Amino acid sequence: MTANPHISVVIPVYNEAESLAQLQSELTKVLTDYDHELIFVDDGSDDNSLQMIHRGSRVRVLEFAKNTGQSAAIYAGLRAARGAVLVLIDSDLQNDPNDIPRLLVEIERGADLVCGFRTKRKDTWFKRLQSKIANAVRSRFTKDGVRDTGCTLKAMRRECREALVAFYGMHRFIPALIKGAGYRIVEVPVQHRARQYGSSKYSFGNRAWRATIDMIGVRWLLSRQFQIRMKRPAESGDGEH
Repeated sequence: MTANPHISVVIPVYNEAESLAQLQSELTKVLTDYDHELIFVDDGSDDNSLQMIHRGSRVRVLEFAKNTGQSAAIYAGLRAARGAVLVLIDSDLQNDPNDIPRLLVEIERGADLVCGFRTKRKDTWFKRLQSKIANAVRSRFTKDGVRDTGCTLKAMRRECREALVAFYGMHRFIPALIKGAGYRIVEVPVQHRARQYGSSKYSFGNRAWRATIDMIGVRWLLSRQFQIRMKRPAESGDGEH
């Protein structure tokens, strides 16, 4: 692996031991022709997730001392990434690694952030309804224009990570923050697979109120942003002021 691979894939992990071997195998196969690195960020797992990661020259592992949350894992992974293009993917196998090349094509075409949206979700009708309502409210409130921010599968140019702010719940507002910084976002349809192992770490009760507060905070932050435009390029001088 080169010191600066073209693609960094960031995988947040929390108690997903049963999924990791298959996920890593699929990622390695899909990325065979790409100069890449895999960054597993273990968010304080208390199962044997770490032991299930096959170490190698293209694999890096970040270990949290305690469970801090998905946003922290994603943020830390993105900050540690060395690639020109950064990809996010869940570790529970519900995102399909085979969709990654389609996201990369859009980056090559000029997009700064590419967001996957799940066209045929393998969830219960109630969970789909919750997600539909939450996405509609969030998109209208933050004006990010993204229909499925709950889909972790994304690809971005490395410079986009500078728009992100470290706070609990940040992962739900990645498109809003990046768009607010002036970057171009596109969406592509992606596969969604049924969960094979473990259980979801989220429920409506443990995130609805927090997500609402976060949404208000992000809207405030975006409303307070400013952009600096110079009238002309700075002139070089002889050092006098």
